Amino acid sequence: MAIISTSDSNNSSSKPEKGANKNRQKATPVVSLKSEPTQLDEQFEPSLRPQNFNQYVGQSRLKELLRVCTGAAKKRGDLTSTGHFLLYGSPGLGKTSCAIILAREIGTEAKVFSAPALAQPKDIIGVLLSLNSGDVLFIDEIHRLNKITEELLYSAMEDYVLDLTVGKSHTARVTRLPINRFILVGATTRLGSLSSPLRDRFTHIYKMEFYTTDELIQIIENTSKVLKFEITKDAALEIAKRARGTPRIVNRLTRLVRDYSQHENISPTKKEDAIAALELFKVDPNGLEESDKQLLRIIIESYDGGPVGIEALAATLGEERQTIEDCYEPYLLQAGFLARTTRGRVVTEAAYKYLNIERKEKDTSQLKINI
Repeated sequence: MAIISTSDSNNSSSKPEKGANKNRQKATPVVSLKSEPTQLDEQFEPSLRPQNFNQYVGQSRLKELLRVCTGAAKKRGDLTSTGHFLLYGSPGLGKTSCAIILAREIGTEAKVFSAPALAQPKDIIGVLLSLNSGDVLFIDEIHRLNKITEELLYSAMEDYVLDLTVGKSHTARVTRLPINRFILVGATTRLGSLSSPLRDRFTHIYKMEFYTTDELIQIIENTSKVLKFEITKDAALEIAKRARGTPRIVNRLTRLVRDYSQHENISPTKKEDAIAALELFKVDPNGLEESDKQLLRIIIESYDGGPVGIEALAATLGEERQTIEDCYEPYLLQAGFLARTTRGRVVTEAAYKYLNIERKEKDTSQLKINI
């Protein structure tokens, strides 16, 4: 089973100027706890990916769904009768791994693309024509497909044909070009941004869940074997608590602790070693970044703790609305530090306590009750 991906990594390095280290303030090392893939993630993730459903930790319902669908399809002798799959949820929860394992289970090839790489009609046409029978086509960020590219998928998903317009103006005609049957696995962090025609063509729509602490510890134990370093369960727990329920982040932090342990000639890595490594890199005990805390403080200080509308919050924070909704909110909501109401975002009592900020009593003297 082969995997083809469009992800490219550009490695660049530059030498510091002579004397540049003199009088330079010592930098504070930090590690990103956001779940979007970094260049290092793209380098290491293939070696850390589970090879089959037995190795895949978490997402029990999804694994059972895929087992049933693939098993039944094999018995029917029609691999693509599984239908198409749409996986949605925060980044880093294992959507790509699911698609790759799906292809491996049915003995075909997984072709992995990101929607921005399919910006032109010719791009998606070329991909669809290159598919062999039963191949799995994985499109990440599928909500970012443009309208023309998306519409080309409609007939491909339903009838396994490409409806191509040939000619211009009054001489234009539609030509149907057959393609091999395939399985589409779409991934998105923004289910609501998908058009209804595209969403309705997926047979299975599944929400990827955040991982439990026990599941993350299991991933750490598996990763430590691949990275060839020993770690105690207590140390793994310290990493898992900071990983925001996300496998990508837990692997990132595990590599960080591994590097610290190897540098300090520590083996096995114990609880105090993991804590020392994570403190060195300013990893918050609850998995919060400084930007997360800043968002909470802005709501508290500028909007009396909320409610505040998303547009006002984005303007005050200097971030795009989508960035707040995709990068900040999922974990803050999950951790119980932020709540959504019909009137806007509200900071919870737990956040006040965690930030050690005393809640001010709101002035209700101007409120009027109409009976």
